Amino acid sequence: MNPTHRPLIVRLRNWVGDVVLSVPTLERLHQAGFDLHLIGKRWAADLLAGHGWPVHTLADGFRPRVAQLRELKAVVHQSVRDRRHAINALCFPYSLSSALEMRLAGLNALGYAREGRSLLLKRAETLHTPQHELKVYWQLGSALMHQPMPAPAHIALKLSSAHLELAWKLRREHGIEPGYLVICPFAGGTYDKLPKTWPEFARFAADDLPSLKRQILILPGPGEEALARESFPGARMLTGVGLGAYAALLRDAAAMVSNDTGPGHLAAAVGTPVLSVLGPTVPELWGAWGANVRVLRRWPGWPDREQALGVLQDMLEHRVSTG
Repeated sequence: MNPTHRPLIVRLRNWVGDVVLSVPTLERLHQAGFDLHLIGKRWAADLLAGHGWPVHTLADGFRPRVAQLRELKAVVHQSVRDRRHAINALCFPYSLSSALEMRLAGLNALGYAREGRSLLLKRAETLHTPQHELKVYWQLGSALMHQPMPAPAHIALKLSSAHLELAWKLRREHGIEPGYLVICPFAGGTYDKLPKTWPEFARFAADDLPSLKRQILILPGPGEEALARESFPGARMLTGVGLGAYAALLRDAAAMVSNDTGPGHLAAAVGTPVLSVLGPTVPELWGAWGANVRVLRRWPGWPDREQALGVLQDMLEHRVSTG
């Protein structure tokens, strides 16, 4: 069946990194002719603005979400009543509640058979072996299209002209010169109940990065400003920057140094070299995706600062030599 202009309601996941990793699947479906209608956290619309897909802010609470899905279904499926049994929704989250919401809204959803969701989904796919999360989402798209295909080597997040212009204005207003570095010492949540933040990050920024003679930028999210100010006083801090403008700033950075965190995935998605310093996180499953990513991991334990500086210097030299 030709899916041209076929509406598809897509529930995004709740973390920045996960949404970034789902972009190749979304773009593949869009190119195949699916009319995407995305539902996600409030920041998702800003993050994905360059792609032009409608993104609806996820309602708060179970009942409002069911009502939201039911209303969206009625709007986007008016012209396709003859496809009442076809898949019309994609559920990226693994939770029981996300599948139940779609079922109660009358949607025929495709998702993974986890947490006893099989009876709630129109089609439930089985994930047999551990694999990178980008491939997990990609596999779901392949199942929808009945067309297996290798995952792409790059994410290629698109940036809007408005975000590119805003990033340029921010650089001009704050005197940010070409060749700057961006650091992201923050990390939401834990991995296997263990912290994902590199213990040496503050000392690395204060004692080692100045030797590179480059401006250092830090862009804390809501609630991270105090930590940025206290632990990274040598970095130039930009606050209140949305994810779209953040991505545009990252695109023009010489490199980014990050923990296992959403902005690390964001930098890799726009092609910026990323030094990803990991602890308990397994990079084969959750690492930033792209050819310009260098992972440092020594678990149990953490990489040392000298090693991190050496790798970063090599990345910067390689970028200069290759243009």
